[in-house]
Amino acid sequence: MATPSLLLLLADGRFPAGAHAHSGGLEAAVAAGRVTDLTSLEAFLAGRLATAGLVGAAFAAAAHRAAVAETAGTTARPGRRSDAPAESAARSGALARLDAELDARTAAPALRAVSRRQGRALLRAGRTIWPDAPFADLPATPGGAHQPLVLGLLCAAAGLSRVETATIAAYGTLTGAASAGVRLLGLDPYQVQALLVDLADACDGTAADAAQAADDPPERLPAAAAPLADIHAEIHATWEVRLFAS
Repeated sequence: MATPSLLLLLADGRFPAGAHAHSGGLEAAVAAGRVTDLTSLEAFLAGRLATAGLVGAAFAAAAHRAAVAETAGTTARPGRRSDAPAESAARSGALARLDAELDARTAAPALRAVSRRQGRALLRAGRTIWPDAPFADLPATPGGAHQPLVLGLLCAAAGLSRVETATIAAYGTLTGAASAGVRLLGLDPYQVQALLVDLADACDGTAADAAQAADDPPERLPAAAAPLADIHAEIHATWEVRLFAS
């Protein structure tokens, strides 16, 4: 059973998953003049939570569900390698479907690459901390699995619940961009933290919705999109000099 400390550990921006190198699209939005102050940062974060946050949290929760689902008459035990070939095959198939559906929901090639890059970084940490988790069942796609899928397996290995998994995913979409806002705009960090407190209820609500949606087939998971964010991501990827990787 997971302890509260494990939830805090995985939600901590200092967890070695490379998240600190990404602004969640904020750097491009700042350069375009669309985010200039605390008020516009709050709108940006709320929009990100309702789109990328909801989708990422739902897919992380669905991956968690696949990791602990009953297959072949047995129940997968979080954090332990399964010896049942049928169980592993079922989990691998579920994760492959999730990976394909998340790819379809990520219109910008730059954002697909970012998600897989962050997935590789998170997987490296997960394999070191929970080496017996079923990470081998992740799809062997070029570039690696998407970050939400790795997060779902990682949280299952830690013994966290599906709602806790979705909360970590949703929370991460807010904190990375908020931290980048302090650096990019020179905002008062205390005011930015107050902004995150104001968004806490929305974050919890998004996580709850995502965890519930995870019971649906992969094809019916949330598909909220942000076309302007996709455009910004493609433009940002062409910059020769940038502070953040995305």
